[in-house]
Amino acid sequence: MTAALRWWFRPAPAERLAALRILVGAFAFLYLTTRLPMFLGYARFPARDFVPLGVTRILEQPLSAAAHTAILVITVVLAAAFVAGVWYRVTAPLFAALLLWVLTYRSSWGMPFHTENLLVLHVIVLALAPAADAWSVDARRRGASSPSEAYGWPLRLMAALTCLTYVLAGIAKLRLGGLAWAEGDFLRDQVAVDNLRKVLLGADASPLATPLLEHAWLFEVMAFATLAIELGAPVALAGGRVALAWALLAWGFHVGVVALMAIVFPYPLVWVAYAPLFAAERPMAWVIGKVQARARR
Repeated sequence: MTAALRWWFRPAPAERLAALRILVGAFAFLYLTTRLPMFLGYARFPARDFVPLGVTRILEQPLSAAAHTAILVITVVLAAAFVAGVWYRVTAPLFAALLLWVLTYRSSWGMPFHTENLLVLHVIVLALAPAADAWSVDARRRGASSPSEAYGWPLRLMAALTCLTYVLAGIAKLRLGGLAWAEGDFLRDQVAVDNLRKVLLGADASPLATPLLEHAWLFEVMAFATLAIELGAPVALAGGRVALAWALLAWGFHVGVVALMAIVFPYPLVWVAYAPLFAAERPMAWVIGKVQARARR
């Protein structure tokens, strides 16, 4: 237990946590702004389609169009403040709460979008941590910060949450088909049904799915690899090359999902989901240095 606590509270530089604030916050900001027309569109949906989930269960009926639009605009503004680290102790928790609301509200209009869960969890952790003690507007008034365990535990928690989401996905597959899931038939059927549904509904199906479905052995390999990656996710907490190897395999898994089913998990595909496993401040320092150098010209 002592060793575990030492690992969990191992000091880290303030810049590492700040880099995650910038990466995760920038992703959330872009995710909201690029999908803003879609989010606004829920105000025009018929009320009968609204089935409140999670925090939205406090509602008996959908929000008015004005209230829905106001919440979206405030969330986007707070996302920008989150990235910049402005009045962080106030704006960050508000942003986390509203992001949870906005994305849960979206899932209440049809089906839950599990692709967004990890993003929300990471934002909540960062909102409760001193993630604006470096590379932020607030930090300009504070000065430099020394490495501290206060910057270390949020990193470990975010990394653990990333790994946990994969483990839960693996457990869900075992609950669905047991160890037989690794034989490939469940995965093959899922790919076939998903692409058939897309064809019937007039959506774009994967051009690779049909020819690959004829080779059952490929799905045996992919199913076994999928379970190994998901259930073996905790090995990434060891860090270093082990974490890099696992992250590359997990990223490759998501690329395969896009290729075979045209289902996109943007958060891991752009690598932000795996950033807590690494020293994210190194590339971020290079980017910030370039931006500052250009600003001085």
